[in-house]
Amino acid sequence: MECAVLSDPRNAAKIVRLHFHDCFVQDDTITLQGEKSATPNVDSLKGFEIIDSIKNKVESDCPGVVSCADILAIAARDSTVLVGGPDWEMYLGRKDSKTASYELANSNLPVPSEGILPIITKFLYQGLSVTDMVALSGSHTIGVARCQNYRARIYGDYTASESYLNDLRASCPAAGGDDDTVAPMDNVTPNLFDNSYYQILLRGEGLLNSDQEMYSSFLGVQTKQLVLQYAHDPLAFFHQFAQSMVAMGNITNAVDGGEVRRNCRFVNT
Repeated sequence: MECAVLSDPRNAAKIVRLHFHDCFVQDDTITLQGEKSATPNVDSLKGFEIIDSIKNKVESDCPGVVSCADILAIAARDSTVLVGGPDWEMYLGRKDSKTASYELANSNLPVPSEGILPIITKFLYQGLSVTDMVALSGSHTIGVARCQNYRARIYGDYTASESYLNDLRASCPAAGGDDDTVAPMDNVTPNLFDNSYYQILLRGEGLLNSDQEMYSSFLGVQTKQLVLQYAHDPLAFFHQFAQSMVAMGNITNAVDGGEVRRNCRFVNT
């Protein structure tokens, strides 16, 4: 991970996001449709080849021992540390699922256009609290978003400076096209894991609607207080982020008992 992040700091955000979506699932086959092509994942999740590289090295030394799920969880933790974020103790022993669900990926994963209540509901469904949701959203302090996901914001009530707004609109036209153009979700310190993401929300400059809703929605009474706390207290944010990452990493979805895959892209045969 150190090599990957040194070559491109954005790789840290890619791996953290992969862990969030827990989307390192089998590619589509004749009998199984994977989750990569689900709406929240398609064209936006990156970094699979980094996990492939790690898995290949681990398999050569310890075949059949370390799951792809564990590798992804550890890589996400190390990625966070490498760009200035907190460290945490990692539970190990996860198994890789033998199945995938395109339908559940579409229904259970939050999307950038959603309001505060649907997003809270999706976190609660996974056993995560509102506090977990706000803290885990802080991972957007690194990484980028696609034009397709923030176009409505920058042609709506976005309150960034005129010069920055003009730059965003120049690369992401209202009429459509250029959907894969990207912009940092934290335009202040895009490659540093810090609390500036929350400070951006206080100014109404959250690039994604789903982010800004945590502070601006009249329904987000609890989320607004948490955003204020983390904007003013980076240590509180780091502490809660670490705790929430542990909680998220303990979610168990391998109802079939799971396995340790030899290749992260396919179930074992």
